[in-house]
Amino acid sequence: MTKGKGRYGQYIRWIFLGIDFLILNLSYLLVCLLSTHNDMFVTKQVWLMMNVAYMAVSYFFSDIHHRRVVYADRVALKVIKAVTLHAVLFLSSTYFLKSDHFAWENFGKLYGVFVVALGAWWLLSRRILKWYRSLGRNYKQIVVIGAGVVGQKLIGVLQSDLGYGYKIVGIFDDKQAFTSSDLYRGTLDKVEQFVHDNPIDEMYCCVPDADNEDVAKLLAIAERNAVDFFYVPQFGRHITRQFELYSLDNVPVLQARPNPLSSPLNAAIKRLFDFTVSSIVLLLSPIVLIPVAIAIKMSSPGPIFFKQKRTGLRGESFTCYKFRTMRVNAQSDTLQATKNDPRKTKLGDILRKTSIDELPQFYNVWRGDMSIVGPRPHMESHTQQYSELIDKYMLRHVIKPGVTGWAQVNGYRGLTDELWKMEKRVEYDVWYTENWNFFLDLKIIVLTVVNAIRGEKNAF
Repeated sequence: MTKGKGRYGQYIRWIFLGIDFLILNLSYLLVCLLSTHNDMFVTKQVWLMMNVAYMAVSYFFSDIHHRRVVYADRVALKVIKAVTLHAVLFLSSTYFLKSDHFAWENFGKLYGVFVVALGAWWLLSRRILKWYRSLGRNYKQIVVIGAGVVGQKLIGVLQSDLGYGYKIVGIFDDKQAFTSSDLYRGTLDKVEQFVHDNPIDEMYCCVPDADNEDVAKLLAIAERNAVDFFYVPQFGRHITRQFELYSLDNVPVLQARPNPLSSPLNAAIKRLFDFTVSSIVLLLSPIVLIPVAIAIKMSSPGPIFFKQKRTGLRGESFTCYKFRTMRVNAQSDTLQATKNDPRKTKLGDILRKTSIDELPQFYNVWRGDMSIVGPRPHMESHTQQYSELIDKYMLRHVIKPGVTGWAQVNGYRGLTDELWKMEKRVEYDVWYTENWNFFLDLKIIVLTVVNAIRGEKNAF
């Protein structure tokens, strides 16, 4: 039997790591060409320490070139961490070897060039790998044991993108839930023979927690056949929180990871960004405010701004501001806008489709009621209604609501006339609270601007 382990993955990893070093050295060469030749920064000793420092960085960030599912914002965050670690190690080594008498201008130039070049390369390398894997190369052959709710969810994820490089070659389940699938290979007692006869790289175990004996047998099968074993906890069907594994003596324990914004540093970074951007927007707001205000007054009688009580951080209510897009009516606090809503003015349609009606919410951001990015704030009546229908609904309020959000840029904005639409919105909102990072916010802002320019079909 010939195993299909790796599929040249090790070669790809080493090639990509070599390009990392090439980018570092090209960045150094560029700075050297721009600096004076008598500067101590342009020496063999400094060059050697710079490369040695990156060896340590490559050890801590070695997974960047073989992890199969990595989002762009996570890559950007890893780049910042990697370059920061390199700068610390490089400076420390030059200090101890007394080689730090160089122009700090060159040090700044090196890392300015390196962070941009390495970031561009790491993002490009992910694209190259996804393209290569979509051609059927560098894939991993896997089997999934257990085709219940969690198993089916895992199968859907693994098959959702060819660029992940996963090829499911067998599904096993005692209840024969997949008898209609071409990938169904039989009951659990057929697993060992199949794994022995086929080049399997990974085995994903999704059997119910109660079947501990089955899990132990499957683990033994994986070990006998040199197959990587992954166990998928069954609480995945109910809980989407990320967990961290640690041990108490020899007892494994899973701890729910707190959301990133519970960190004072992360919260301060987000608030500083919100305050800075909202201040700039408010200073420039008369450019938009004056013509829009005049147009609103001409379109229909009533105030320029629409004020509404909405649910914010920790379930506390606040007054949310928008440009008025409807005629004054008694249902504004209970009834959502529909596509051909007779309450809307013609100007209101334009303001909604371009999202200009949301601009006054930057005042809410400046005050601290909202953030630029976060779960969209809902009417209080909706909070009361959906909190009783959707289990994790209130989890979206553990952070401040936003002018835009992860759910909105993924198409879940506008009317929620069916329960599943709100469930999907909540799912994306909760995911955002658990996976926040600064670069994810930047990504959402860019996508929001792009969608506003294109015009969104659900914006009405």
